[in-house]
Amino acid sequence: MTFFSSSVDTLKIVVSAIGSGVAVWGIINLLEGYGNDNPGAKSQGIKQLMAGGGIVIIAQTVIPKLSTLFS
Repeated sequence: MTFFSSSVDTLKIVVSAIGSGVAVWGIINLLEGYGNDNPGAKSQGIKQLMAGGGIVIIAQTVIPKLSTLFS
């Protein structure tokens, strides 16, 4: 069970890092959209920012519950 528990912790870290990367990419697109007055880039940026935040929230709340799945 120790291996499974440490695997769940690693998965949580990896998924959080991916979500953070998507959120940072969204912030960059959002700022680029404001800089160029481009509504398409602003829309895409806010969508990426919200999606990245959602991925991080899921990683922090749902993935740790996997460790109690088999106990």
